[in-house]
Formats: sequence, structure tokens, C-alpha cells
Amino acid sequence: MENAKNMVEFQLRARGIKDQRVLRVMEEIPRELFVPKVYRSRAYEDSALPIGEGQTISQPYVVALMTQCLRLQGTERILEIGTGSGYQAAILGKLAKEVFTIEILEPLAREASALLLKLGYTNIHTKVGDGYKGWEEHAPFDAIIVTAAPLEIPQKLVEQLKDGGRMVLPLGDGWAQDLILLTKQGKETKKEVITNVRFVPMIKGVK
Repeated sequence: MENAKNMVEFQLRARGIKDQRVLRVMEEIPRELFVPKVYRSRAYEDSALPIGEGQTISQPYVVALMTQCLRLQGTERILEIGTGSGYQAAILGKLAKEVFTIEILEPLAREASALLLKLGYTNIHTKVGDGYKGWEEHAPFDAIIVTAAPLEIPQKLVEQLKDGGRMVLPLGDGWAQDLILLTKQGKETKKEVITNVRFVPMIKGVK
């Protein structure tokens, strides 16, 4: 796990990630299992990598930053939009009580679900679906994380967030994206811009 230790030390801790639970889990989880075999030698690089279907696994720093923004204590029920290869879900599964994760692209959803089950996760629930609609039957959620960029904050997701809950998501088009932390306070929402990011666009409508 030397690669993981170096990733945590030089990409995460050195760049301001302070949540010790996040750092520990990202050192423990074998990131190489969540990337295609052709890219496994690059699994711990400070960059996003292709995972098929035109999608990517985010660079480790962005995964850590988004996770840290949620301030997880271990008791939360989380909604993730964009399962991808399952790496972010795996991290959340170690940090929270229960994770509900939606992927619109069936091949990715199927592979991620199989891998997460193989790794022994019993608290992660996956489905193929339109992330813009959320997962209403399991709402409200303590936290929501979106791993693809919509042009506007999906209202259905805001509605499915608990009062006092936090949502982190990229927002915008092309290169002009901001990572947003949204906190729900009654009928109001507080928005904070964290940094500039670049994610794949959020797909609408089940394929």
C-alpha cells in the first residue's frame, strides 16, 4: 500500500485535507481495483482516469475534498449521484452508515455493484436511474454528493436533503465549473464555492 500512503501524504495531506477519517480510508482502499486494468499502474496519480462509457474516476484530491466537505461522522445516510466505478461509494461506505448510489449507465452500474459486493460492502445500495430524480423512496438524506456536473442544482435533490443536510456538487459547463457546497436551512439554502473543478456533464434521462 506504499502508493496509497504516498497519495495520502503528498496529494491529500499536503494540499490541505485534514479529516483524519477521510485520509485513513483513502489509504486503506485499493484504488487500483476501481480503474480499468490498462490504467492500474496509474491508479494513484494526481489525475482523473477513464473508466469507460465516456466517464472518469476523479483525481484523488477531488474525491477527498468532496468527501471532507460532507463532514461525515459515521451515522449518516448518503445519496450519491454517479456511481461510476464505485470508488467514491466505497469511501462513503466506510465513513457513513448507509449509501444509496445511482448510475445512469447500466454497464458501469453493474460492474460497480459487483465489485462492491465482492469487497464485502453490505451498506451500499446501487441502482440504474436518472440522478436528477434522486431516490425518493429512501429520502431524506443527511448528505448528497454529485459526481457529474449539472448546469443548475437539481431541485429534486434539494428536496430530498434533510434540514441541516449538506450537498456537494460540481456546477457549470465545460471548463467553467465550480465545486459548490450547499447547506439546507429550512426552506433556504446556503451556497459556498469551494474551488474550480472539471467534471463530465450530468446525463439526464435513463438510457
